[in-house]
Amino acid sequence: MLALVLGAHGADSPAVIGITEPFLDVTLSTAVPGIVTTRKFREGDFVKDGDVILELDKKLEELEVERRKLVRDQKWSDFDGTQKLFKTSKGVSKEEVEKKEAEYKIAAVEHDMAVEQLRRRQVISPLSGTISEIVLEAGESCQPYQALVHVVDTRRCYFITHVEAQQAARLKLDQAMRLVIDTGAGPVSLPGKVVFLSPVVDSASGLQKVKVLFDNSDGKVRPGVSGKMFLE
Repeated sequence: MLALVLGAHGADSPAVIGITEPFLDVTLSTAVPGIVTTRKFREGDFVKDGDVILELDKKLEELEVERRKLVRDQKWSDFDGTQKLFKTSKGVSKEEVEKKEAEYKIAAVEHDMAVEQLRRRQVISPLSGTISEIVLEAGESCQPYQALVHVVDTRRCYFITHVEAQQAARLKLDQAMRLVIDTGAGPVSLPGKVVFLSPVVDSASGLQKVKVLFDNSDGKVRPGVSGKMFLE
């Protein structure tokens, strides 16, 4: 457990220690094997939600999408023509119209499946943040669900600590807290607010987990460093 009551910051301000973590921290992979052909970003780059970071070899998948598109479009043309003929002259049966419609819908689904298979050849960021690691270089192969890219959002961070149950009982969600974080270049005082109070107390230690969210848009805090929270 990280938090222990320290000496007071002032006469009546006991503090607890804790650790900082990024607001979002994800490891990305793909569901399919392949060879990395393109790295669109470098480590340290900022990416937006939806940006493609890596691409795997995808020529066959691109050709399959085009083939399925041609089939889908042809099936639509057949269905549309048959439907118009049925409406204008009753030159075909209703059953024939329904058959053509079913063929078109199947072709449309198969096209969507091909598009999805192509999409799986890409590693796409699900958040806006900074790339902290890219595991493979272009030309290297990967296996399904192998860790490929690590993306973090450090514009906001959590201060995570464990507090004695009696002290935690005096805290509430959205309560303003004062933090002092050790940045390496010196301590920085920051405001934060309580965003999580564990519903349980650890039976072994008697401590309760607390998470405090604080702004880090200036990048002064590198998540992973320790700090203090003052119970004022």
